[in-house]
Amino acid sequence: MTDSLNRLTAAIKAGKRKDARAATAEALDAGLSPQSVLNALTEGMNDVGKRFKANELFVPEVLVAARAMQKSMDLLEPILVASGIEPEHSVLIGTVEGDLHDIGKNLVIMMLKGANFKVIDLGVNIPAETFSQAIEEHKPDVVALSALLTTTMPAMESIVQHLNDTNAAVKIMVGGAPITEDFANQIGADGFSPDAASAVELAQQLCA
Repeated sequence: MTDSLNRLTAAIKAGKRKDARAATAEALDAGLSPQSVLNALTEGMNDVGKRFKANELFVPEVLVAARAMQKSMDLLEPILVASGIEPEHSVLIGTVEGDLHDIGKNLVIMMLKGANFKVIDLGVNIPAETFSQAIEEHKPDVVALSALLTTTMPAMESIVQHLNDTNAAVKIMVGGAPITEDFANQIGADGFSPDAASAVELAQQLCA
């Protein structure tokens, strides 16, 4: 790895936005391939995810790292598109109907982007029909459902049931504070994730 790529990885790990952007610009100006820059960025976010999962980092620190990643991606994404380098897999994500919380969802989105997933964010308070329409439009590999309130767990169940009843050709993963693996199995989801780092690993497994 060149110095600029090493600095990029270190800046992501430390959550230093200005350093991440500067290292990205330097690497691209030096003619390094956009894929190599993406790999350095992904390495940094993977480290953040591992430390988050090990309780060495907490949500605010992960958000800082994710914002540093976004500064890098702001420069990198147009070049990746122009080079024809597209993410191999995509995730459609939204908070279920009746729930307006998005911090956990947004953290998962940032981690997925850092792992080079294409992410389609539907937002919050999303009913089953909207998920179905978005699946038809975007053809994602995985649908991720988020809920923070116990009162919206039935909405998550009905959305999963609706997608299964309509034979949606996607894998369904669920998560959020009140969600458990038993609940995920009970409602017919394909997977459950307790945190953002695990969500990336689960999405990768479901796409394999």
